[in-house]
Amino acid sequence: MRTWEEWRHDYANLALGGGNLAILLLGFHLASRSGWQLALALTGATSFLAWLANLRRHRAIADNATARIASAPQGYIEISGYGRQPPGERLLSPVHQLPCLWYRYIIERKRNDRWEREESGMSDDTFGVDDGSGMMLVDPEGAEIITSRKQVSRTGEYRKTEWTLIEGEMIYVLGEHVTLGGANAVLDKRADLAALLTEWKRDKATLRARFDANGDGEISLDEWEHARAEAAKEVEREHLEIRLKDGVHLMRKPGQGRLFLIANKQASALERRYLLWSWTHLLLLLGAAAGLSWLGGTA
Repeated sequence: MRTWEEWRHDYANLALGGGNLAILLLGFHLASRSGWQLALALTGATSFLAWLANLRRHRAIADNATARIASAPQGYIEISGYGRQPPGERLLSPVHQLPCLWYRYIIERKRNDRWEREESGMSDDTFGVDDGSGMMLVDPEGAEIITSRKQVSRTGEYRKTEWTLIEGEMIYVLGEHVTLGGANAVLDKRADLAALLTEWKRDKATLRARFDANGDGEISLDEWEHARAEAAKEVEREHLEIRLKDGVHLMRKPGQGRLFLIANKQASALERRYLLWSWTHLLLLLGAAAGLSWLGGTA
């Protein structure tokens, strides 16, 4: 029993291949022109969708040159480097207790000769990728993750399967690069000023001690304007300090339905993989179209 995430990570190629075979067997079983037409039409439709999915992934990888982390532009890019755990962080896989950057697991129990899922989960901890020029953090939430590291263990009636990405192996990431904080920090002076003034109002004794110039125990309009001016200066200083600090460089899920892919494979290997699958499904599509054309000609 495999989860939807697994089929998604395999891009359903094997599942669609098996499904198309089952559809063609159905056409053979029906043994009629209409049955064969239905089977070939379904095969063509599924092959067309699979061809588009694999071609999209191939083009997304092929059209993005690998960026150096130290000079990576903002936006939709790909990076490649060695997986690194951020300083002070430590993640263990829940099944085999292995140090890792990311994990996914399934625990199944055998009942009546069938494996039924008892528990499953996936980590969403941020990890790093270092290409020698610098390190960039990766937020894996929402990513399609491909890994060759899979471990299966059986204990009695339980089967435990775990996939991991580990520190030190080559990691490829295609996603959106953003810099949080630093010169690119999005700051709202009005909101921060309002928050600071609200905080000052809560401590009335300190507010009077600081801004009650005539000592009458009240904050006049002029004194309040002075307080606002001082608060504005303090917010400006804080914003300047934030912008002068180094920002956090992060790869995350892009918008507009773009592919977010993480894999422990080279970009060239991924390109070849999706190109091969796209050609395979295109040939199936053309074969189905040719079959339908032949059936139409014999009507």
